[in-house]
Amino acid sequence: MGSFRVIALHHVQLAMPAGAEAIARAFYGGNLGLDEVPKPASLAGRGGVWFAAGTLALHLGVDDPFYPAKKAHPALTVIDLAAAHVALPDPTPFERLPGLRRFYVADPFGNRIEIVQPD
Repeated sequence: MGSFRVIALHHVQLAMPAGAEAIARAFYGGNLGLDEVPKPASLAGRGGVWFAAGTLALHLGVDDPFYPAKKAHPALTVIDLAAAHVALPDPTPFERLPGLRRFYVADPFGNRIEIVQPD
């Protein structure tokens, strides 16, 4: 074991197909309300889109061939779970875990997204 320790999660990256930045912006910026942040110039040519909200950083990177994440997923905390459930496309039914309620949606590329609200 080294002398370092992990202190925080910096960002989560999900895959997206090439050329689908407008679709990503519509879902992550429009539906989820995340703010787009500029990618560093050295990475901009690779495609993809980066988003942020508070301490959350979520990156969408181009994968070719593209395969969606069906099991691995980010869990995004919201203030009003019921409003999110109504606003997002094709949500699963609500579930309860100790200390929170949740549901899942798929982004336009088929990546699994968990939406949670603490009790």
